[in-house]
Amino acid sequence: MSRWLRQAQKPAWVMGVLNCTPDSFSDGSTALDMDILSARALAMIQAGADIIDVGGESTRPQAAPVSVADELQRVIPIIQKLADEGINISIDTMKAEVMAQAIDAGATLVNDVTALQFDSESAGIVAQTGVDVCLMHMKGTPQTMQNNPRYHDVLSEVLAFFEQRIEACVAAGIKTSSIILDPGIGFGKRLQDNLTLIANLDKIKIHFDMPVLLGASRKSFLAAITGSEVLQRETETAVASGIGIFCGADMIRVHDCETHQKTAAVASQLADMKTSLSYKETCDVLG
Repeated sequence: MSRWLRQAQKPAWVMGVLNCTPDSFSDGSTALDMDILSARALAMIQAGADIIDVGGESTRPQAAPVSVADELQRVIPIIQKLADEGINISIDTMKAEVMAQAIDAGATLVNDVTALQFDSESAGIVAQTGVDVCLMHMKGTPQTMQNNPRYHDVLSEVLAFFEQRIEACVAAGIKTSSIILDPGIGFGKRLQDNLTLIANLDKIKIHFDMPVLLGASRKSFLAAITGSEVLQRETETAVASGIGIFCGADMIRVHDCETHQKTAAVASQLADMKTSLSYKETCDVLG
């Protein structure tokens, strides 16, 4: 069984986003100072994050590709520093060489928006090292994904994609207990596609019996509903993440860990109530 499955009476896992890039859609900065990045990560851990997702290449729509050398320069020093602090680290990359060096530096989870398809050596590295891996669904590439994406049935197509990728991963030697699934909110999806996937996360989880990660934080589909600017979308993120947890998400990937640790706590207890045998039994457990 995966360690990332949410356990009853415990909150969903919180993954804090640490962008080591100058051009991320939400918090990109040219001030990629090691002390600043370290302080951000430590603040997220203190606020309740369970794992820090370190990324050196933006995957926002129309993002420019980054060389392996530049990506390594951005992420390896901070991963080493955080690993020395005993912090759980995920590496957000699609490149096998970055995965390998990040794992050597202390990362224990690979978060790949291409579900290990971009680089032919990626699956082998994950299998050989035994780290966990998050497989995300994306239609197209970061440069093309929001160019009029269309689905006949988005949920069925995402399920079929995961079936194919899980089969490929198992064939490469990756254990099923190491796999996390991410439906890829905002990655080649229309508003209705994103909403459909969040509302049906339980179908993904039940179908595969694997942990599901939801990354809705500050995404543009939220602005399509409320009109909020990117840094003003924490309320919208909390609602989407909370409903996602209620519908089966085991982990949420967020920028504001203090706010969404609370989101995870409340939504998880509501989810437990939904699945409990009786109201009275749940009240007895919760005190």
